[in-house]
Amino acid sequence: MAKGKILVVDDSPTQLSMMRAPFEANGYQVITASDGEEALAMVESENPQLVVLDVIMPKLNGFQACRKMKTLRQDLPIILLTSKNQKSDEFWGKKQGADVYMTKPFDSEELFAAAVKLLS
Repeated sequence: MAKGKILVVDDSPTQLSMMRAPFEANGYQVITASDGEEALAMVESENPQLVVLDVIMPKLNGFQACRKMKTLRQDLPIILLTSKNQKSDEFWGKKQGADVYMTKPFDSEELFAAAVKLLS
């Protein structure tokens, strides 16, 4: 039985695989999306307990998707995980509703620890 459902969103299959690995290894059900629009639809249909969201994506970027997700579900924990590493990017991400802002390359243990903290 899965511990919970995590939505992982990235348009790169390689990054998606790396982002989902720590959750699957620890017994979570992982669902994925490859762009912001698909992710938004999955938040509505799949009711995940946490979202790990890339920023630079087609259709709807991570900042836009984050803001819309928080409009749908204020209590939904969101981790923005991105290569955008300027302080202004982090500020903007948190302003859109992100609970945690992490940059790539990332440490999978650090990502998992941040998620567990948000879920507790």
